[in-house]
Amino acid sequence: MKTNTDFTSKEITKSSAYQIALIGIMAAITCILGPLSIPIPFSPVPISFTNLAIYLTAFILGWKRGTISYFIYLLIGLVGLPVFSGFSGGPGKLFGPTGGYLIGFIFMALISGYFIEKFNGKLFMSILGLILATFAAYLLGTGWLAYQANLTFWQALMAGVIPYLIGDGIKIALAAIVGPILKSRLLRANLI
Repeated sequence: MKTNTDFTSKEITKSSAYQIALIGIMAAITCILGPLSIPIPFSPVPISFTNLAIYLTAFILGWKRGTISYFIYLLIGLVGLPVFSGFSGGPGKLFGPTGGYLIGFIFMALISGYFIEKFNGKLFMSILGLILATFAAYLLGTGWLAYQANLTFWQALMAGVIPYLIGDGIKIALAAIVGPILKSRLLRANLI
């Protein structure tokens, strides 16, 4: 005869398996979107879709699991698989001019996921979290780009941030629309 404790233990195990699988799936989606980039002639920083993947992951997984998912993506890239922008990978990418953005994306996952979880269902606060998260990634990325490329902070800002503001605004709007829909459907399917 099964007790409530046995049932709860199996239920927890099933739930944990779903969570681990979902973290892996979102890391895989980041691996698919991350390499897709559009180089621009006047900047060493390409237009990347990594941040869109992180925004969507934050809506689906929240800050803890979303950050774990990003770390998995980062580790996959660090071992050399071509999952970073422009189908690149390896530690050289992390220590190159755009490496600060890769590190900044850790804070993007943390901040955006935190705001989305803390203010669940509040669109304005979710968007604010996405904007603040993007600012954190911009700050780290710009500082590292300035250091690596021997630029002033202003020059690095002009090369690595200003040209991307409109595109990142579009990605934030897209994530704010699609993210809650995806989360709602996954909740209805009892997958998160």
